[in-house]
Order: sequence, then C-alpha cells, then structure tokens
Amino acid sequence: MKRLRTLLAAALACAAAPAFTAPVAEQAVRADVDGIDLVVLATGVEGVVTLVGTLPAGDDRSPVDNVALATLTGAMLDKGTTRRDKFALAQQLGDVGAAIGFGVGASTLQMSGKCLGKDLPLVVSLLAEQLRLPAFSDAEFAKLKKQYVGLIRKQLEDTDFRAQDAFLRSIYPAGHPNRPASPEEMLAALDRTTLDEVRRFHARYYGPAGMRLVVVGDVDPKVVQAEVRKAFAGWQGGVATDTDARAARLPAGATEIVQMPDKTNVSVVIGQPTLLRYADDDALALRMATRVLGSGFTGRLMANVRDREGLTYGIGASVDNDIFVDGDWSISGNFAPNLLSQGLASTDRELDKWYREGVTAAELERVKTQVAGSYRVGLATTGGMAGTILRMLNAGMPLSFVDDYPKQVAALTLDQVNGAIKRHLDPAKMMRVQAGTVPTASAAK
Repeated sequence: MKRLRTLLAAALACAAAPAFTAPVAEQAVRADVDGIDLVVLATGVEGVVTLVGTLPAGDDRSPVDNVALATLTGAMLDKGTTRRDKFALAQQLGDVGAAIGFGVGASTLQMSGKCLGKDLPLVVSLLAEQLRLPAFSDAEFAKLKKQYVGLIRKQLEDTDFRAQDAFLRSIYPAGHPNRPASPEEMLAALDRTTLDEVRRFHARYYGPAGMRLVVVGDVDPKVVQAEVRKAFAGWQGGVATDTDARAARLPAGATEIVQMPDKTNVSVVIGQPTLLRYADDDALALRMATRVLGSGFTGRLMANVRDREGLTYGIGASVDNDIFVDGDWSISGNFAPNLLSQGLASTDRELDKWYREGVTAAELERVKTQVAGSYRVGLATTGGMAGTILRMLNAGMPLSFVDDYPKQVAALTLDQVNGAIKRHLDPAKMMRVQAGTVPTASAAK
C-alpha cells in the first residue's frame, strides 16, 4: 500500500564492515540466475550477510477497482507457507538469529534478509518458499484486513500523513505509480477484497521476471548463485518493471486545506512534480541544490525558520519518488496554528531567495563534503552497501555508478546546480497543502 509500506529495515541493522576500498564494479559478481538479476559482493565483514531485493509487484499493479490488492498480497507472504505456518518460519529464523522482511511500495515488492554467512542457504530457501508458496490462510487474511483498517483509521488522524497524501494525490495524475489511493478508497477495497483475488494477483505478478537480488557480506559468489538457483528452480512468471509513467506539470499554483479539528500542529507541504528520474540529467544537481535549502540543521530552512525565528517544530526539503519513474520536489514542515501565517511567510521568503539567487559556492562545497562523507559511511555496512547497489540498479544506473557517485558529486559546478533549480522548479506553480487545525486566515491564503 502506498505510504503504508515497511521499508528495508531489517537489512539496515547489520554490523559495520571494514572500509571497502576496491571498486564495487570490479568486485561484484552479477549474473542472470534463471531470470533473477543477482548481484553478489564479498566484503571484509566477517560472518554477516545482508540480502535486499525487489520484484515488480507494487501498488501500481493493483487494478483501479481494487487498490488494496498488491498490499494485501505482499503482506500475506510472512503469514505462513504451504509447508509451514508463520510460527515455524519465525522459529527457524530466530534459532539462527536471522530475519526476512517484506514490504509493498509504489512500484515494487521489497524484500530483505540478514543472517550469518553459514545460514545464508537457509535464509535463501525460506525467502524463496515465502515468495513462491504462501499459504494464503483465510484466518490470517481476515486478521490482516482488520489490522490495515485500524492502521488507516489511525493515519487519518495524523497531520503529516494527511498532508503528504493530499500533496501526492494533487500532483500526480490517476494511474501514476506515485499517486496513492485515498484512505477512503483503501478502506472500501479492504472490505471487498477476496482471498481468491489475492491468489490470482500472486499468480500473475510473482515470478523471476524483473526480480533483482543483491547479497553483500561474508559470501562466496558461486555458492550464492548455486543456492539461489536451487531455491528458485522451476519458478516462472512475473512481469517486467514498468517505467513509462510521466507526471503532468501543474499549470498554476493551488492551495488545499485538510481541516482536522483539535490538532496542536499544522503539517504543511509545498512542492511540485519535477519530471525527473534519478538517472536523468540535472537530477543530481537538483538534489545538491535542495540539500542546501533543506537538509538537516545546516540547511537554510532549519537554520532560519526554526533556529533563528523559532517558527516551526521541524522543516526540510527533499527530492523523492524518482527511482523508477519521475519524482517530486517538496518542502515539509510543522507549525503551531498560531504561528502558521508567520511560518509560511518565512518559508516562502527562503524558497523565493533560493529560487532567485541560487546557492553560493561555499554552500555547494559544504554539501559536497557532507554527501561524500555520508556516502562513505553508508557503504561501510553490509546493509548500506546492499541498499545502495539495489537503489542504483533500480534507477537504471550501471554498477560502476556506485563507485563513480562521489566523483559525479565533486564534478558538479555552481552553474549546473543553480541552473537545475530554474529549469525544473517554479514556486508560482507549486501545490500547497495544509493539514491540521488551520486558522481561517491562513486557510484563505
């Protein structure tokens, strides 16, 4: 379910490895294993292995008349298989300190695993079993639907969720992978979805076609290939990844108010579609410019709107949702209702200045250093390395881009970065969403 997915959390809780200095593109072994794109990287970490992967069975595959189908199918994978129930699965993994997780995103089913190297054959076999042979128990299905109903009703009371949901639904056209179903649509779909529909969805969309698996850590690539080939032998079907969607650009700015009574804060989102994908020209330049405006406490928004003026609980800017299809750019912040007008004015001031004048040479050099440092730190864990490789490949980049990324960042010029702002954004055309107990005067703006 869009915005209701479990990200690859299990894969990120892995031990740090010694710094991996050899070029990833030279050391990683990539192969087509019976239709699965498998990448294996042996690192200096002792014992620990992280596995991450994706399959093109995300929310964009759900039919318009049953928007919950992909979510429910993915959520049933860890509820038992035709060979063992969920308790037996959990015990087998728990006995060796291993974990497997699944989540459904806008474009993919996401999977992750962690274990000791000696237990990788077990984890690969159980991963394959859950993907191929889910039990689809009636009792588990009924419980799952109730859990999701409760989750959605809880999110309907969350100002951040309501603001982000309204923003995405306003900037992406119907049928775009990044346009979430409304909470009302999800609740209706949960009520009427049958287990037979879930079984048919699984049969149609689950298979090796479009599946990608990345394994990093204390591994032998040949052994991993053999285990994957054995575990997934005879599996067929699936669909290729769909990357055809493009968002419609907003003709003019608009404001949407999601009025929620008795809230102590108002969540605000200001932004627009970028028409850029991660691998497109200007995408990296726009990300770097955005870091100057709104990344952490060193960004202009936090430094001025929060720290200097004290008008917000938190505020930042980001580029998102652009790995498989075109993404979006946004500012997100939280304000007390009585400070909303002042907070919006200060936010607009910083946005307009950034748009008109761009970033300075000193700011660009600072974020270049920050990005290079955080990137190196991320690659120092098996989870960070595996996640980075998967993200780059899913974005359509070659494996060598994992090595080249810091060089690409360092090579960006001030003209490229500031030019990207003007080429792809326009504050006058941005969508503005306010969710919470919005004062009447602010709602009128």
